[in-house]
Amino acid sequence: MSLQVVVISGHPDLEKSNANKLILEQLEERLERVDIRRLDQLYPDYRIDIEQEQAALLDAEVIVLQFPFYWYSVPGLMKVWIDEVLAYNFAYGSRGDKLKGKNFVISTTVGGSEEAYDPLGFNHFTIEQLVRPLQQTAYLTGMTYLPPVYTHGMVYIPGVYNTLEDVVEKAAGHANRLIDRIEHVLTSPEPAMRNFIKRWFATFDELPESDQFFLSHLSPGVVWSMPEGTFHGHAGFKDWYRLVRSEFKPGCTHQIEQVKIEVHATHLIARVQVRLTAELYEGGSVNLLVNERWVVARGDDNRFLIEEYQVTPA
Repeated sequence: MSLQVVVISGHPDLEKSNANKLILEQLEERLERVDIRRLDQLYPDYRIDIEQEQAALLDAEVIVLQFPFYWYSVPGLMKVWIDEVLAYNFAYGSRGDKLKGKNFVISTTVGGSEEAYDPLGFNHFTIEQLVRPLQQTAYLTGMTYLPPVYTHGMVYIPGVYNTLEDVVEKAAGHANRLIDRIEHVLTSPEPAMRNFIKRWFATFDELPESDQFFLSHLSPGVVWSMPEGTFHGHAGFKDWYRLVRSEFKPGCTHQIEQVKIEVHATHLIARVQVRLTAELYEGGSVNLLVNERWVVARGDDNRFLIEEYQVTPA
């Protein structure tokens, strides 16, 4: 059985930690399937076992980076881990799709106050702005970026800054919020729907000869509304798909610009803005921004079934 959650702990010395150590203990105690990789214990010499770390990530549905905020970034050991483990043709590149569709959460403890991380404060930028390189890392690797979990005022300096009791209380609250975020990902249909949308377009980009993947996710009565016309049922989709494969060369690109999902009692509605770029058999190319509306139900086996699919030029 694959692990659901892999946590990468970047604290350089957890035994001296008040906050990160407690957060990790809470994750270990309360999550059913979690692999906590304490980098300071595994690699005190900074010599990362790349193959072992990559293997751990393959088993993850959710990847969490847990670390104290150091110089507006991650600690050095975690930076080495990122540099070496998220390698070309593993995490990115022409064959680097191993993390695609996984959920990515930043969890960081911040020493400074919330007021200090403000345009008019001492540090000028918010945490959300300062972690954007990690956000872009998620985008580059095809992971689903989730809002970061962070807590300010997480440093205890005896007699100078905070009390130990206050830091411990904040760490417990941080752990609660992080666990809530993880459990939401694992149980909510919305993140699963986002991953399905990515997989749908990734498969469509290949324009495979077989249409079985698509048909397996289409309701028998699907209404397929495209610029070429409206098609009904599986037979209608087959007609449309043959038309598309006769015009477009395999190797299209669907760049998802925006996804909004509404969760209803019996179905989901996804509004997707996507840019299609493709080469045509007749010569020339297409670069088109479209808006899509999907109405999706869940089958008895929990598989997504598209009931309505509508595409209009943006």
